[in-house]
Amino acid sequence: MKKQVLAFVICLLAAFGVAQAQLPAVTLKAIDGSVVQTETLNNDGKPFIIDFFATWCKPCNRELSAIAEVYDEWQEETGVKIIAVSIDQAQNMGKVKPLVDENEWEYEVLLDPNSEFLKAMGGQMIPYVVVVDGNGNIVSKHSGYTDGGENELLEEVRKLLAE
Repeated sequence: MKKQVLAFVICLLAAFGVAQAQLPAVTLKAIDGSVVQTETLNNDGKPFIIDFFATWCKPCNRELSAIAEVYDEWQEETGVKIIAVSIDQAQNMGKVKPLVDENEWEYEVLLDPNSEFLKAMGGQMIPYVVVVDGNGNIVSKHSGYTDGGENELLEEVRKLLAE
């Protein structure tokens, strides 16, 4: 009986520990100039993905472009939202909007010129992708991109919706 109770408590703690990983509080600007508090990011109770990138990062741009090709379908199926966060430094911020417009990325785009949000999220290299559930809990983090990796993100979102 003690072993069963202990196993149950461990499972609860593990589940509770994962559920407690919330978004850190950092003040950023959106690409339109509005101020955004990162701890308030949400998708009306549905999962969302935060994708850190830079204009000069080829794997980042490949990933965001690959997602853009299927984004409408993803949204229709799952309601997921992508929030792209540029870590371009202040002198390169003027390149972000033209890149977004040129690629027709329909994402919410935030600017993190000092990489404060990236660091607060535990990121060190880009692309860095964070999957957040509908309650604002961080459920997974990934660094790097390989072709087809966007399909794994969709699977993660599907699993969250199935829970």
